[in-house]
Amino acid sequence: MSFKCPLCMRIFSQRFAYTQHAQKCLKNVEVEVEEDDDNNDSEKYSSEMDTRSNLSSEYENDKVEVNDDNDVQNMSFDSIGSAISEMSLEDSNFENILDSSEEPEIFEEPKNLNTKTCTEFPNDAYKDLMLLVTKYKINNKGGNEIIRFFNKHSNHTESPLPKNIEQGRAFMNNMKFSNLEFSKVLITKHEDKDYFLYYQNLIQCIKNILTVPDITQNFALSYENYEYNRESIYSEQNTGKWWKTTQESLLTGSKLLSIILYSDATTTDTLGKSQLHSIYITLGNIPIWRCNKQDAKQLLGYLPILEAANKDLVRDTFHKSLRHLLEPIILLKDGIDLFINNENTWFYPRVSTIIADWPEAASFCLVYKSSNSNLPCHSCLVKRENLANIDLSVNDVILRTHDEMRKHFENDTQRSVCIESVHNFFWDLPNINIYLATVPDRMHHLDLGLFHYQIIFTCDILKSQHVNVMIFVIDNLYDENNNEVDNFVNNDDLTKLYEYWNEMYILSRYEEFSESDLEKFNDAIHRWARMFVKAFKFVSPSNLKLPKLHSWVYHIIDSIRSYGAINGYTTETYESLHKYFVKIPYRISNKKDVEPQLLRTIKRQAISIRMSQHSVNPAKTPRTCKFSARLFEFSLQDANTFFNEKKDSVDNKMRTGFARFISCLDSYLDLLDGFTIIVWFSDIAISMDSEESNDYISDKGLYYGQALLLAEVLTDPPLNLALIQWYDFKSKRNPYLYGCPHLKLIELYNFVAIESIHGVVHIVP
Repeated sequence: MSFKCPLCMRIFSQRFAYTQHAQKCLKNVEVEVEEDDDNNDSEKYSSEMDTRSNLSSEYENDKVEVNDDNDVQNMSFDSIGSAISEMSLEDSNFENILDSSEEPEIFEEPKNLNTKTCTEFPNDAYKDLMLLVTKYKINNKGGNEIIRFFNKHSNHTESPLPKNIEQGRAFMNNMKFSNLEFSKVLITKHEDKDYFLYYQNLIQCIKNILTVPDITQNFALSYENYEYNRESIYSEQNTGKWWKTTQESLLTGSKLLSIILYSDATTTDTLGKSQLHSIYITLGNIPIWRCNKQDAKQLLGYLPILEAANKDLVRDTFHKSLRHLLEPIILLKDGIDLFINNENTWFYPRVSTIIADWPEAASFCLVYKSSNSNLPCHSCLVKRENLANIDLSVNDVILRTHDEMRKHFENDTQRSVCIESVHNFFWDLPNINIYLATVPDRMHHLDLGLFHYQIIFTCDILKSQHVNVMIFVIDNLYDENNNEVDNFVNNDDLTKLYEYWNEMYILSRYEEFSESDLEKFNDAIHRWARMFVKAFKFVSPSNLKLPKLHSWVYHIIDSIRSYGAINGYTTETYESLHKYFVKIPYRISNKKDVEPQLLRTIKRQAISIRMSQHSVNPAKTPRTCKFSARLFEFSLQDANTFFNEKKDSVDNKMRTGFARFISCLDSYLDLLDGFTIIVWFSDIAISMDSEESNDYISDKGLYYGQALLLAEVLTDPPLNLALIQWYDFKSKRNPYLYGCPHLKLIELYNFVAIESIHGVVHIVP
């Protein structure tokens, strides 16, 4: 079988060689087409599209048919977007449309481009195209193909679209929205190179978060002394001791605005040669379940990464950047008014916690990063030789404080407490102890840290007993020390170690902790840690002198008492931000001077999201409900007699519906002559108007119930009603479990119009 190129007529014996050639040949065609005279645009596009069609039919199995009718001029970019989202990424048709590192998009704006500052697109078609291109990250080449396709098949005498995608991107870059603007400031100059901080204003970031729909629902405004059975309960951040002491320090009548920061450097390419250091912000006033969603966080900026032999200069650059970002907290001596739940509220913004991995936490605290330093813990002054000691007393764990560390810095004795010779900006911030605010992160401490060590050391022990298996089952792998290994670890201890780990890890994921829960958790941590040390102390090259082990054992309980449940300050929900704010924008840049390009990409993404929200299709008018069958028919005056006759022949749900029928109908209707009833039983989501919904906690405007009966009321016109037994959130404090509404069925019944039923949902028992 041979393959012939319709462009240059070359013949190939192998499909792969032909495909490679065809792609190059197409590029030559594109270059020739682009150099032609603009007066023959439509003819060129038609010719090129015909050539593409012929060429594609030779070597592609998947074919797309386009209906050539008069309705093409009304084609929707939404339908094109839907098609793109359904295509496989492995499809050869798709590879040339999506952005990829092999064909980077050049963000330099075309010269002599006539753009002007505005907040609206020239027309709906222009807007839909650019939202489509931005949403699906289509590169310039693919976007230009869409423009050619549209211009060929639409009946417009003048195209409503930009001449090319570069022009459309430049138009979006020039759109002005005050809450989407980033700035840059020179932080330092080193070896004739300028290092800039690219950032968004802190207060504007906060306002952006507060504009997210439903973000202020259950927004914490004050400390809550949450108790159960006379025990303090720690869950949301406003139940912790830090909130209580900080609130007491503020002026009477003001509220605390808790700022949570997350900072991390991440690689941008597959080889790890390039990095970007991003920092994000969210608010501790937002309930944990809502705060852990991506839209509750904002990119605050990109920190400069200084590569210099002078490490103090690197550290100073980092803290100068933080000062520039967070200085509004110091300058706002009278606080700030923010619009929360339809009223202005007086706030004082304060940094509560900083979520970071161990090296990053050391950078914030300006302590020695090395685990081999004499005092390697950034929270306390424990000595290195005591890192694996599980039985330290309170006097052995002396916490670091701003006053003490500043005193050592000013007296030039910072080496005695293992802090760097750089002024720590956080010493100047109110209501924060940076050494405690950099809380232990469960993902880096446990998942990527201690459990990683546990697996490695277990493998070493099994190898010493010549057990060469993958670790799925630990129990009964070996019995005795047949190989006479020194410091032998018996199999039972190894089994108990993993048993204790599971118990500790499950407790760490509690959504709220009572004091008795904390005692139980602390016992579980120490039980696991003792077995961990017993099993691995002589396997570990450092004899388990691991800062993460010490930090987890001695500081996590105090963190819960200060800042609430661990779920509120773990990097698990932050790591995905790198993909959206760093990796994807970097991949479609030209890899040079990337920060401005990334910010333009992020701005276009934000515009796309905003415009999409504003252009949501209006809710469809519900179709009139027509019952296909009637199970029962009776008149109102005979209802009780009818129900008594049928109650033994129906299931429990229907019996419940019969029992509640009259009382619920009385509250819904004043007078009825007769009606017909059919049965339907399902879990459903229901929409309410704004007045009704004030009494309920919603799931993004939806409320859940179980439909017991459907009834058709024979009035003129007929009324279609559903008898509902309602679900409520099991906990108003923690309404979500695993990202889903956590519900319970309650003894509350109402008739609602069938048209208000949003859809059927599946309730997992």
